[in-house]
Amino acid sequence: MPYPIRIVGDQVVLREFTLDDVDDVLAIIGDDAVTTWLSFDSRDRDQAVAMIEGTITRAQQEPRTEFYLGVTKRDDDRVIGFARIGLSGVQAGKLGYAIAAKEWGHGYATDAARTLVTYAVKEIGLHRVTAAIGPDNVGSIAVVQQLGFTREGTLRDHVFTNGAWRDSVLFSVLAAEWSR
Repeated sequence: MPYPIRIVGDQVVLREFTLDDVDDVLAIIGDDAVTTWLSFDSRDRDQAVAMIEGTITRAQQEPRTEFYLGVTKRDDDRVIGFARIGLSGVQAGKLGYAIAAKEWGHGYATDAARTLVTYAVKEIGLHRVTAAIGPDNVGSIAVVQQLGFTREGTLRDHVFTNGAWRDSVLFSVLAAEWSR
């Protein structure tokens, strides 16, 4: 796989992270309004730097096992979110995404997820993509349902976040079902 990757969607661009993105990333992963929906608690600046450094390192490994990309608006290179597919199993990947709270409601998460899943199916050759979402995260559930994912069931006590165990609802889409 080539590095760096840059994928253009309808509203967003997905691109590799750089250390210049630390402040923008911290505004996302340091915000309790965002991380309440994620599988980890809010992080501080040092943790944001470590996250970006790790992402940059993993992006350059061969074979690449993770596609963790910054989400920007098409006309602005500032990171407003992230989208990730971690490879797992045979031709399978796990989808995750987050958008800064001040940017919610504009369709950026939907476009980022659509763009990354299309890349995963067409360019990486994945057969199956899953998304595990907290049952109370109605916004994210709406995103995957709009994109044609199927609800498979509940993963009980799937993640430990915000001081408690939380279930996740598992959704998936197969390559043969993906026509976006």
